Amino acid sequence: MKEVIKGKQTTREQPVERLLRPFQEFAKLEASGGILLLLCTVTALVWANSPWADTYFSFWRTTLTVGFGEVLLSKPLLLWINDGLMAVFFFVVGLEIKREVLVGELNSVRKAALPIVAALGGALVPAGIYLGFNAGTAGSPGWGIPMATDIAFALGVLALLGRRVPLALKVFLAALAIVDDIVAVLVIAFFYTAEISWTSLAIGAGFLLLLVAANRAGVRHPLVYALLGLGLWLAFLKSGVHATVAGVLLAMTIPSRARINTEEFLAQSRALLDEFERAGESGESILTNADRQAALHTLEIACERVAAPIERFEHALHPWVTFAIMPVFALANAGVALGGDVSAAVTSSISVGIIVGLVVGKQVGITLFSWLVVRSGFAVLPGEVTWRHIYGASWLAGIGFTMSLFIAGLAFGDSPLLDLAKVGILAASLTAGVVGWFILNRTITIPRVKESVR
Repeated sequence: MKEVIKGKQTTREQPVERLLRPFQEFAKLEASGGILLLLCTVTALVWANSPWADTYFSFWRTTLTVGFGEVLLSKPLLLWINDGLMAVFFFVVGLEIKREVLVGELNSVRKAALPIVAALGGALVPAGIYLGFNAGTAGSPGWGIPMATDIAFALGVLALLGRRVPLALKVFLAALAIVDDIVAVLVIAFFYTAEISWTSLAIGAGFLLLLVAANRAGVRHPLVYALLGLGLWLAFLKSGVHATVAGVLLAMTIPSRARINTEEFLAQSRALLDEFERAGESGESILTNADRQAALHTLEIACERVAAPIERFEHALHPWVTFAIMPVFALANAGVALGGDVSAAVTSSISVGIIVGLVVGKQVGITLFSWLVVRSGFAVLPGEVTWRHIYGASWLAGIGFTMSLFIAGLAFGDSPLLDLAKVGILAASLTAGVVGWFILNRTITIPRVKESVR
């Protein structure tokens, strides 16, 4: 086995560590989530247009039943993904929103003005363009589709440009996408709901109150929030308001305060490390030393107490969302049978509305609204970021993909219009990603000159 030298001690790298290292290195790459999404999208398209296409569509229609006794919940596998797994996705989105509002780029009016106004422009203009092509037609419910931005794909493309990208631009695009997610959640909650069951909604409100009470009472155990969150999800599932909204509401109730501050943690951990050192000889196995085991256990508790639950939840779930939930969602939803008349699908009013909305509407809305808010004096461009950067980022925001596919499913259900929407989303996302990368790649290779707004 390969030996790894650490200070004066030597550890042996296990075979499983060598086996897992390439996967661990891939997971560390900022673009890895986007790469995996792309692979699953291509797989879905190839599968849906192969001789085995029937197996693709029949597989996702397979009914899965969960429950016990007379309490059973039966849904097609596709809906378990879109209503269940995506609720976890929206939960993580909600955690990111809460963190940004509390301590991030949205925690002050001055800092938040630029991404908020830019995101609003990037939502309103595309929606207006789409309605211009589809108002009064069967495709009109899809107006929310081009409002969305896929944060994983957008940041993944940005990461492909390497360290040359100004950090402030990454922050701007991430904050813009977070605000975009807030808009998407509100649109889903208010405009893409079925007939409302007020009884189920009242039960959901009861679970939400219990979650808030748990937060106020200082409850920190994840199991409490998981069980109450499951009840909240089930209530919303039966209410007519889309179940994924429950994920965002649950995130808002997760505590953001740590039990101990950094000074207390430093004092405790130093004392425990000293105790650990005094309790035995160097190189001694911890399994034979009860005092060292106790010190280590207490140190572990201190580490949990200094980290806020919101941070622990996000850290634990983010890899699952990036490398499991979103790729599975893409695999289940991106497959569309293109058939022989692809040109007719691309030129339909629904596809054209989505393509023009995402490709043109996003860049116009984000750039124009950003210029207006900076010109008015309510916001300033971040350091090292120029208008060329903003324009390039506005193209990347046209990668709708995950959120666009999700809203398309809500808008059109199982109707043939859904396939037209998917064609438009895929064409627009590919175009926006390639052109956005090209613009930013050219921009960051030339000297950065701060542009003034006159």
